[in-house]
Amino acid sequence: MDRFAELLDRLVLTPSRNEKLTLLTDYFRETDDPDRGLALAALTGELDIAAVKPAMLRMLVVERMDPVLFGYSYDYVGDLAETVSLVWPEPDNRVRANRPPTLSEVVEKLQAASRSDGPAVLASLLDSASIPARFAIIKLVTGGLRIGVSARLAKQALAQLGKVDVAEIEELWHGLAVPYVELFAWLEGRGPKPEKTAAALFRPVMLSHPVEDRDLEKQDPADFAAEWKWDGIRVQAVCEGGTRRLYSRTGDDISGAFPDLVETMQFEAALDGELLVGDPRTRTGTFSDLQQRLNRKSVSPKMRDKFPAFIRCYDILQRNGDDMRGRPFRERRDALEIFVATLEPSRFDLSPLVAFDEWGDLEKIRGEPPHPIIEGVMLKRWDSPYLAGRPKGPWFKWKRDPHTIDAVLMYAQRGHGKRSSFYSDYTFGVWTGPEGSEELVPVGKAYFGFTDEELKQIDKFVRDNTIERFGPVRSVRADRKHGLVMEVAFEGLNLSSRHKSGVAMRFPRISRLRWDKPTAEADRLETLQALLS
Repeated sequence: MDRFAELLDRLVLTPSRNEKLTLLTDYFRETDDPDRGLALAALTGELDIAAVKPAMLRMLVVERMDPVLFGYSYDYVGDLAETVSLVWPEPDNRVRANRPPTLSEVVEKLQAASRSDGPAVLASLLDSASIPARFAIIKLVTGGLRIGVSARLAKQALAQLGKVDVAEIEELWHGLAVPYVELFAWLEGRGPKPEKTAAALFRPVMLSHPVEDRDLEKQDPADFAAEWKWDGIRVQAVCEGGTRRLYSRTGDDISGAFPDLVETMQFEAALDGELLVGDPRTRTGTFSDLQQRLNRKSVSPKMRDKFPAFIRCYDILQRNGDDMRGRPFRERRDALEIFVATLEPSRFDLSPLVAFDEWGDLEKIRGEPPHPIIEGVMLKRWDSPYLAGRPKGPWFKWKRDPHTIDAVLMYAQRGHGKRSSFYSDYTFGVWTGPEGSEELVPVGKAYFGFTDEELKQIDKFVRDNTIERFGPVRSVRADRKHGLVMEVAFEGLNLSSRHKSGVAMRFPRISRLRWDKPTAEADRLETLQALLS
């Protein structure tokens, strides 16, 4: 357990992706089965401990310390697992074991616990553990590690361990079982490659590169097809032998959130497309509509009726047992057009191609798309096979230029991990109301887009100009004569009844700090409302 705790501690404090990859690879190489497999399951979200929930953990803590003091501690630290691991009292009768328990022993105890004895089992483990081990145990039971490691990064570490392509692991993944003993045996050359025994497995997706300066000058427009880039989420719909699954682009099975769509997947194929809401024949909803359906374990009939899901198809990867990924895009596109015509029209349609002759023509079209949820265009070589990952050259994405506004910093919140000592999450607003009585209304929140040096500057400004405190959040002085103006870039805008301003930004980020600009010259809400219309 201590080895896993050390891994989590080092991952939290390591900002570099490559260094995280090295830490993971070394851990998988040096740790025995089944501990490394259980660690892998925890990192990829595949480890389930049903008997313990975060609310139970809070209950255990306030039984042992003043709840107000715990609240202040949690507000300051900002992370539940870190807070509890630090404030958990040392029991008077604590007896150190001859050796610390292994990860597998801890997981076995937690998974064997019932809802009734879960609190006692967890408390006993925390009583006997060191502070780092407590942190690791709490991360296990709460599920969300928040250590800057994605499931794909963990799989890439496995690929590095076994010197194989990560696509091979992704194709096998959903047919593997925790603690992945056969997988590690194959990666270390001690056993055969696991067979693809499960049906409807995920196929690693093909990704594109953004168009950069002079990229298109080197290309012949006739070699490429162009299609709209829709603002939903990339998915893969796979049906094989009666098994139906809907995957995200990272290979997560999201079928449970979209049962209305999955039940119409009556075919033998693997389709690549964009998940959207609405009816493709009449209406395509916004990304905020789609968010109502995402990350839900169950969906009510009312939610299904209000936000029906459909797929706008981009590509066909497999058809009736025939793997089509090695064929050129032109051939796959022709097959896709025929195939989609056989599907339920309220749940599947074809992403249309965009006709163009020259790059200049396409640039004009890109700037004036026919639908507000189009992000730009995709460029795909007619002769390109469907390759896993992000190969340079076959596919490009040419997104619309982001919108920008000048907004005023209103609130700042402490960050997490290596940013836990900085105010790094910013809520900003624009002016509204008649002249002479204007007020700021929040329109978005962003926590990236600035350098480490700029973060230090903003953090100092927040501390020097705090007017109120709400736990980990500070209200910053912001009026017509004083404040910090931030240039905010965002991809799109939606109506929102949950926000006082009535609008919600899509992917906001800080693009520039406007220390030079008076707050009175920041933008007004009407500027954003005009974008909606």
